[in-house]
Amino acid sequence: MSEVQSLVRMEAVEAAARPVMLYDGECGMCSASVQFILARERRQTLLFAPSQGTFAGEVRRRHPELAGADSVIWLEPARPGREERAYIRSDALLRVAAYLGLPWSLLGVFRMVPRSLRDAVYRVVARNRHRWSRGRAACIRTTPQQQARFLDHVGS
Repeated sequence: MSEVQSLVRMEAVEAAARPVMLYDGECGMCSASVQFILARERRQTLLFAPSQGTFAGEVRRRHPELAGADSVIWLEPARPGREERAYIRSDALLRVAAYLGLPWSLLGVFRMVPRSLRDAVYRVVARNRHRWSRGRAACIRTTPQQQARFLDHVGS
């Protein structure tokens, strides 16, 4: 087993008990969203991985339904009696809001809106995110404690 495969396996074991958010590591808006979460979270249990990284590739192999999904992905760990689950688009964002707690969790009221409508809005933003964040760096500034929660990096 190569060093990279070993590292991915260790990260997968670590991630198995905690939620993971996969984000577009080459998108300034997406990186700003990660910064937003890091600045507002209370629990500090969420792990992060860029969708271009090795960990995300392993997730896509476990969840073939994610093939071609150009979306943030919220990966909910397996629990006794329940398999690992992956949420995309507006469902993933609502999971993020719930994770952040009040006042952000109040956005859960949008679960009453049909997923097709929520996802239509999500797709408009996703299609334009690179244009709207033009000039915004895609790098994420973290403390050493926060850095430990990133499973891999773009290009690693």
